[in-house]
Amino acid sequence: MHFTEEELAIAKSVDLCQVAASLGYTVKRVGRYHTLKEMDSIRIYQRTHWFRWSRKYDRGENGGSQIDFLKVFAGLEVKEAVFWLLDFAGYHDHEKEHDLKHQVVWKKEESKKEFILPEASPTNHYLYRYLNHTRCISKEVIDFFVNAGLIYESKQYHNIVFKGNDKDGITRFASMRGVFDREGKSFKCDVAGNDKNYGFNVMNNKSTTVIVFEAAIDLMSFIEAYRGYDSNKLALGMLSDAPLVTFLKEHPQVRTIQLCLDNDAPGREATLLLRHKYEELGYQVIDSPPPALFKDYNEWLVSEKTKPVEEYAEHIMVKNGLTR
Repeated sequence: MHFTEEELAIAKSVDLCQVAASLGYTVKRVGRYHTLKEMDSIRIYQRTHWFRWSRKYDRGENGGSQIDFLKVFAGLEVKEAVFWLLDFAGYHDHEKEHDLKHQVVWKKEESKKEFILPEASPTNHYLYRYLNHTRCISKEVIDFFVNAGLIYESKQYHNIVFKGNDKDGITRFASMRGVFDREGKSFKCDVAGNDKNYGFNVMNNKSTTVIVFEAAIDLMSFIEAYRGYDSNKLALGMLSDAPLVTFLKEHPQVRTIQLCLDNDAPGREATLLLRHKYEELGYQVIDSPPPALFKDYNEWLVSEKTKPVEEYAEHIMVKNGLTR
């Protein structure tokens, strides 16, 4: 089915801020642009087009029109996205009425899905192999997360599922990460219907510190490197601090925030902003980026663990203040 120039113009005139809000995102104005509380790397300009200031996403997922926004964030094809926007704008064409009712309206309702965790695999074979062999995380640390019910392997595609629980242990958020990387590219996505005000976390109500990361695997890598099981830990899954806001509300004993965000430009910028924000709120904030020259904690961990045996042994001795 082809759309007229008038229909395309109507679709591209729809307020993108309202589109984002209808999908469940919280839109905030910042100076001359708008952003999303859940993803502050998003910039919406003139309420009609958007751009994502992040290097983590493939070409085609970093910006565009309202149509591109629905493709990326609602999983729609181009035709479905145009239908969706026309219906949102209140446009009706009698010849296309059937399609509008059965494709647009259905897709709009489908975009707000029920939160259902993927079915678990009978074993965690691929999960262990990937985290241990590729990410250099020990079986001991992987066991800790598996036994705590915080990660598991999905049955259908063998993705690793990372669960984000609230203070009562109820899972509110979940993300997935593939174990079959192809030419450096990997599958990553959030489970549909999740609450982005929560993140993958490890809780200890006796600890007054929370250590914050961008990614779940960096959180696990930190524990691998320092055997730091005692403090609270949180992976944002993005650069927005919405999960941190929720975590601090649910754990009022926390007074120290240790930021372990990435060493790239977005990570450093986010660290500065969060440090200023939370120091103003009375928290002690510590900036603990990965060691210089490494983007994140897992990249550093892999580098350390894949050094020649003698070099790695020397590093461990120096780290622990030992001599031969």
